[in-house]
Amino acid sequence: MQPLPSTDTTAMNPQRKGAILITGASGLLGQEVLCQLSALKRPILALYNRSPVDTNGNDYLKSMQVDLLDVVALEDCMQGVEEVYHCAGLVSFSSRTKKRLYQVNVEGTANLVNAALLCGVKKIVHVSSVAALGRLREHVPINEMMQWTEETSNSVYGHSKYLSEMEVWRGMGEGLKVVVVNPSIILGAGNWDEGSTGIFKSAYESFPWYAEGTTGFVDVRDVASAMIQLMHSDISNERFIISAENQPYRTVFNLIATAFGKKPPHKKVTPFIAAIIWRLEQLKSWFTGTEPLLTKETAATALAHVQYDNTKLKRFLPHFQYHPIADTISHTCMALQQKLNKH
Repeated sequence: MQPLPSTDTTAMNPQRKGAILITGASGLLGQEVLCQLSALKRPILALYNRSPVDTNGNDYLKSMQVDLLDVVALEDCMQGVEEVYHCAGLVSFSSRTKKRLYQVNVEGTANLVNAALLCGVKKIVHVSSVAALGRLREHVPINEMMQWTEETSNSVYGHSKYLSEMEVWRGMGEGLKVVVVNPSIILGAGNWDEGSTGIFKSAYESFPWYAEGTTGFVDVRDVASAMIQLMHSDISNERFIISAENQPYRTVFNLIATAFGKKPPHKKVTPFIAAIIWRLEQLKSWFTGTEPLLTKETAATALAHVQYDNTKLKRFLPHFQYHPIADTISHTCMALQQKLNKH
């Protein structure tokens, strides 16, 4: 991957004393973190890779296109920064993206940690994933003490997020204050052609299939809020699962379909059918060059019954409250419908 051209930040440095830096600021979570932080009236530097960030005339906000593999640009950006929200990362379960997953998620995080150490950043909140915990543990609640292993994780993505955490813990060992968050499936009104918001697109298009697996779901607003509260607390050198509810996929798909006024999924995906579909998707992917809708890894995850233990965050932040997932889905569907109506 070639580094993207970066912008000279020298002239901005005097204005960035005590600044906040957000990576992946144009993504679903990054946008929400940026939105919630904008009220603080502190200098914010929003980094993006592909999709620009709209500053909306906010004098405190600067937006820059910076690749995490561009070490020089990262060090320039980090001048005057005190707090870093590391939301950037690549989510993919395609075998073709293996090299890029490790580049972005591991090497990119290492570069960020090194720049933070060099520039005297006070604290980093790093966004990992429950995939880094080894999420294929049926009938055993997953908590923060668990780690990725070959037996409990079925994806290169999960391994890349585990290794990215190792880079963050290395930074901790070198004197950096860090907090790692491990969200479950994040629900919010992002780009529904990518990421977890694709669930909503599938329901809107009356996708007929459902899986009988169970997993954790959480509102993007809650993940951002938890990150900000953890940043502004005395809590450091800890990791937290951020997950509101453990729900069957079918329940979530039905709620989304109902909110959109669409027909709920009605065809059950069995292990045999899943095996056929992911192989067909892989074949189609080879010819079209597009991401497969289903892979061997995501098929296994969709059929697994996984429970996440979210009690640690509540112990450390006793007043923190999650949005009920039913309310999250209603709110998200309304926001996505408004986007569709504008187009």
